[in-house]
Amino acid sequence: MWSTRAGSLSVTFIDPVMWMEQEEVGPGRPWHPGSPFWTLMQAPVPAHTAFWTHCARMGAAGGQDFSFEVMLMISGLILAHVPGATSTVATECPDQSPELQPWNPGHDKDHYVYIGQSRTLLLTSSATVHSIHISEGGKLVIKDHDETIVLRTRHILIDNGGELHAGSALCPFQGNFSIVLYGRADEGVQPDPYYGLKYIGVGKGGTLELHGRKKLSWTFLNKTLHPGGMEEGGYFFERSWGHRGVIVHVIDPKSGTVIHSDRFDTYRSKKESERLVQYLNAVPDGRILSVAVNDEGSRNLDDVARKAMTRLGSKHFLHLGFRHPWSFVTVKGNPSSSVEDHIEYHGHRGSAAARVFKLFRSEHGELFNVSSSSEWVQDVEWTEWFKHDKVPQTKGGEKISDVRAAHPGKICNRPIDIQAMTVDGVNLTTEVVYKRGQDYRFVCYDRGRACRGYRVRFLCGKPVRPRLTVTIDTNVNSTVLNLEDNVQSWKPGDTLVVASTDYSMYQAEEFQVLPCKACASNQVRVAGKPVYLHIGEEIDGVDMRAEVGLLSRNIVVMGETEDECYPYSNHICNFFDFDTFGGHIKFALGFKAAHLEGVELKHMGQQLLGQYPIHFHLVGDVDEKGGYDPPTYVRDLSIHHTFSRCVTVHGSNGLLVKDVVGYNSLGHCFFTEDGPEERNTFDHCLGLLVKSGTLLPSDRDSKMCKMITEDSYPGYIPKPRQDCNAVSTFWIANPNNNLINCAAAGSEETGFWFIFHHVPTGPSVGMYSPGYSEHIPLGKFHNNRAHSNYRAGMIIDNGVKTTEASAKDKRPFLSIISARYSPHQDADPLKPREPAIIKHFTAYKNQDHGAWLRGGDVWLDSCRFADNGIGLTLASGGTFPYDDGSKQEIKNSLFVGESGNVGTEMMDNRIWGPGGLDHSGRTLPIGQNFPIRGIQFYDGPINIQNCTFRKFAALEGRHTSALAFRLNNAWQSCPHNNVTSVAFEDVPITSRVFFGEPGPWFNQLDMDGDKTSVFHDVDGSVSEYPGSYLTKDDNWLVRHPDCINVPDWRGAICSGRYAQMYIQAYKTSNLRMKIIKNDFPSHPLYLEGALTRSTHYQQYQPVITLQKGYTIHWDQTAPTELTIWLINFNKGDWIRVGLCYPRGTSFSILSDVHNRLLKQTSKTGTFVRTLQMDKVEQSPPGRSHYYWDEDSGLLFLKLKAQNEREKFAFCSVKGCERIKIKAVIPKNAGVSDCTATAYPRFAERAVVDVPMPKKLFGSQLKTKDHFLEVKMESSKQRFFHLLNDCAYIEVDGKKYSGSEDGIQVIVIDGSQGHVVSHASFRNAILQGIPWQVFNYVAAIPDNSIVLMASKGRYISRGPWTRVLEKLGADKGLKLKEKMAFIGFKGSFRPTWVTLDTDDHKAKIFQVVPIPVVKKKKL
Repeated sequence: MWSTRAGSLSVTFIDPVMWMEQEEVGPGRPWHPGSPFWTLMQAPVPAHTAFWTHCARMGAAGGQDFSFEVMLMISGLILAHVPGATSTVATECPDQSPELQPWNPGHDKDHYVYIGQSRTLLLTSSATVHSIHISEGGKLVIKDHDETIVLRTRHILIDNGGELHAGSALCPFQGNFSIVLYGRADEGVQPDPYYGLKYIGVGKGGTLELHGRKKLSWTFLNKTLHPGGMEEGGYFFERSWGHRGVIVHVIDPKSGTVIHSDRFDTYRSKKESERLVQYLNAVPDGRILSVAVNDEGSRNLDDVARKAMTRLGSKHFLHLGFRHPWSFVTVKGNPSSSVEDHIEYHGHRGSAAARVFKLFRSEHGELFNVSSSSEWVQDVEWTEWFKHDKVPQTKGGEKISDVRAAHPGKICNRPIDIQAMTVDGVNLTTEVVYKRGQDYRFVCYDRGRACRGYRVRFLCGKPVRPRLTVTIDTNVNSTVLNLEDNVQSWKPGDTLVVASTDYSMYQAEEFQVLPCKACASNQVRVAGKPVYLHIGEEIDGVDMRAEVGLLSRNIVVMGETEDECYPYSNHICNFFDFDTFGGHIKFALGFKAAHLEGVELKHMGQQLLGQYPIHFHLVGDVDEKGGYDPPTYVRDLSIHHTFSRCVTVHGSNGLLVKDVVGYNSLGHCFFTEDGPEERNTFDHCLGLLVKSGTLLPSDRDSKMCKMITEDSYPGYIPKPRQDCNAVSTFWIANPNNNLINCAAAGSEETGFWFIFHHVPTGPSVGMYSPGYSEHIPLGKFHNNRAHSNYRAGMIIDNGVKTTEASAKDKRPFLSIISARYSPHQDADPLKPREPAIIKHFTAYKNQDHGAWLRGGDVWLDSCRFADNGIGLTLASGGTFPYDDGSKQEIKNSLFVGESGNVGTEMMDNRIWGPGGLDHSGRTLPIGQNFPIRGIQFYDGPINIQNCTFRKFAALEGRHTSALAFRLNNAWQSCPHNNVTSVAFEDVPITSRVFFGEPGPWFNQLDMDGDKTSVFHDVDGSVSEYPGSYLTKDDNWLVRHPDCINVPDWRGAICSGRYAQMYIQAYKTSNLRMKIIKNDFPSHPLYLEGALTRSTHYQQYQPVITLQKGYTIHWDQTAPTELTIWLINFNKGDWIRVGLCYPRGTSFSILSDVHNRLLKQTSKTGTFVRTLQMDKVEQSPPGRSHYYWDEDSGLLFLKLKAQNEREKFAFCSVKGCERIKIKAVIPKNAGVSDCTATAYPRFAERAVVDVPMPKKLFGSQLKTKDHFLEVKMESSKQRFFHLLNDCAYIEVDGKKYSGSEDGIQVIVIDGSQGHVVSHASFRNAILQGIPWQVFNYVAAIPDNSIVLMASKGRYISRGPWTRVLEKLGADKGLKLKEKMAFIGFKGSFRPTWVTLDTDDHKAKIFQVVPIPVVKKKKL
């Protein structure tokens, strides 16, 4: 034996004679002339070939090239007859091991194969057996050669030192190998108690190594695919007005590219005819010519030109007439190849087209299509709906001319079609019964009778226009995909899937790769054309590129299935019409090694628990921590058309799942099961088209949830949206897992769902203490994306029911329940919080939410949201009273309302309608009138910092806004919600915020949270008032006299110091509470309570202004037990409260501090009765006073915080400060509403404690549109015993005072916000017929804001008031002694038109948006 080294190459030479002497033939090692060693000695060239092949495979595996010199040296050494070269091969390529025995068992379904006792077999050809058991040191290796090997078996079990190999990590399998797992569930075959049927089982001591070719798993589309694919390759040319004449294209037949084109205006000049002939003569023979007429080309077309075209093969150009559409394609020098179309067109109505196309083959053998169209186009559009209440007086029907006269300029002379419907939207029948000239008549029928009270609209044709198009489609029945990465590993015959980039995940499309010699390294040609739009670019700052996944691999593991469903489990065929009994791979505790890569799994999984395509079942730590070297992984897999999940990690830790594509699966795709699964990493995984399954309640859709009740307790009534409906692409049962670079590209419910098991479930019971998973910090969540999901792109919320169904709780085991996430160091709630960080997350085209994240602390950074129904909701982690408050934050992120990704309009589009700034058609998330929102405030506190909002534009009938509030919210709204440094781009100022109004989606807007919504505009970047608070316009617990209304937002801009009370009324749940701030007694706030009526207590959560007095009343008898929690109070903050009770009530009142974390309560003081109201104010800590005013029925307390509070905590550092009241109430007491006795006795003068901030102006503003501040007041002011009339109008801080009794008018330009005129009209002018007023208003330009305020005793009645109606006031108005009015002169009535009139004081503090713009209609 001797060796040599050349460069980095080491070769060991073995004496063949000595080797033969050492390799004795014995019972444990049979030898025969067909062995690889004999072959090697007999024929050195095959040995050289094998080694050369290995070198190539090694080079491919290592991603590097051998140098020419090294390869030459290797070949020289091998040609020197050195048989020992294969010894180095065997260490890397398992099928090259000299110990292997060729094995070809043939096809016998009754053959039970056992490979043991250290037998090592090499499968060389396809086989069919009953089953295979590899154990006791046995090994089965798959021969890697050109012949496809298909191994059919019912199951394969690998345990106790058994091994199955196809390729290795350093020597990927290059041939084609398939394992087909066959069998039905109802054949009577006894299933294995652990593995079941149709499985590859890897038990204790077993090894499974499957390593297919290295191929790119998935990438992104880098150029947008349009429906039909016409814009993906070739050439497109279109012209209309201004491009008259004959247009010629010269096309290269070798490539389909346009060499030259020119236009000849043969309408204008005969010289153009001469030039056309010269041009055609100069074209070489063999070139393709596309010639067509646009608009008109015959007027100066001479005979020479006509005959020249005839010689090329035209039959119609010789007789081309005025404005005739004509198209022609030919090959110069081959007239017989010509195709031609010609239309004689007369008049100016209707459409006419001459179209031709012809297929050609390029020099690469690929087809391309040249098509041309010359046409006159008449576009049509429907008018708006017109109300029509008249019934025709004659039998001849209704004259359209009469309808046109009623709606001048809105109906064409000759409608093409007519539609009618009832006011309720029921379609009616229309018929044109008579026409002569322009006098059309029509009749409307409602079930055979003349219509009454209906709406009608007309289809009108626009003026015709010319259009010429020339298209060269270089992808005939094929499409070239431009991709981000090098895809040269994708080969002809491979199958790809392109993800949806719209709301529907069902727009994912499969394509087969075709040969393409002309494709670049990042391109592939695929068969067919796309049906849907697939985005391949960043749009409006959001990466919306479609994922493109590879489904084909050269190693395949698949389940053999039947043609249709059969009932192997209950209900299965009620939900699926196909066989779902596939194969599965299961790894058990103690397996020796498992590495899968480059493998395709198809028709895998079963609708049975535990039978999944890939299932790591209770195997513990599978990385270095568990002694695995190299660590366990599954990567570069495609798992598609599966019947139960994709990859299941069950009671297993440290698994690497990388570059895996999961497509078209049933149930959660990437699935962690019981709760204790930690440290697993999902890296660059793609899941799409994830559908519901039957296994768990969370897998099920509504139909399944209602029908599958065997796992529930008798009498269970399913609530699908609560108990089920949660199928997700990534279902993560423990936060301590890593998700990096993953894409959730379409699920029936959710992309990423972090769900919580309060205790471990199933066989993992007892693996952690209760509550661990709710407190463990989040692993890495970085650079993930979610789109085309129904419920949400991402959810952190909820748990699963960890107890079996019972009479107490009838819901099935593992139903969705409530849970909260509160991450702390070491999962210990007594240690500091550790925020869950979500970075670079992208969510777009999710129908409901981009993300719904509940818990604290949860922080998002550098995220992107677009085209979601609701971009983001951050929900508080507090399940009051068991959480101490937290901080949620989103910063440095982008929100896009309606992007340039408009989707695809299809015949079956569920939701298509107008949207965006240009009002164009687009797919919509939920409904045409759904209020699209960027960030939705729920409870809080949340911090929004340095975020950009783009393209949120409300329509009339759709309340789109950048910032909004949760719909139908019964819960609290935290006054510490804050916004700072936000920017708005293409967001009208009227669409920045919306507080809601009664109507669709908002219902009555009468739930407690709806009424108390508020947030802090820290720097004025939202409202233009730094430091202000934005609140609902009718919340007078927060408002003060100087608050400024924002009618477009249905809100108000205020200032103040705010906190909350949580008022808990025990032994009752259906009381309605009324709370009144003493300085606005005429504006009470009614609260229904946040909890359901079935609870034993009710909770009311008003936001209140600090240092103010309040009274509280009830719609029934007051509760006997009441607890008031001071929420968000800082030390020293106080309010004074008067609570209504029946006369004769006695009280026991104490204060305490409740530590919610330790669940400990300590008493801090008692309240004693005082007969002096002043003593309530002077109460020292520990011994406070209450004042019981029995005359009014009010119990007065001063509630004051004694302890410091951390910034985002609900309560103080010592716990929640509470006041507990127990009342002994006389029997048969009536309603406890003391309003009539409380006021005006305890009314207080309204005082502004915190002055309103100054508005930003000019360069301080970031957008062109802005608010105009308008303040108007007309009142009587008392100075001692004298009354004086006061009136003024103030515009952006400049005050205009009225000097005489009458009205003052200011006109403002609605485009720029500048005051253009100022006038006063005395009472003498207002009397009689006030022509001066009429003329003044008539002269005001359109699009003007008009401000009016009265002074003194003005004329409040008479003809002059009609000008108010012309400026937007309600008809039939009645003015009182004082009046203030903001009106508008223009073609529409803005939301902000306001009239205030009263006998004593009329006041308007309001902003008006500049410029004034009419909202487009829905």
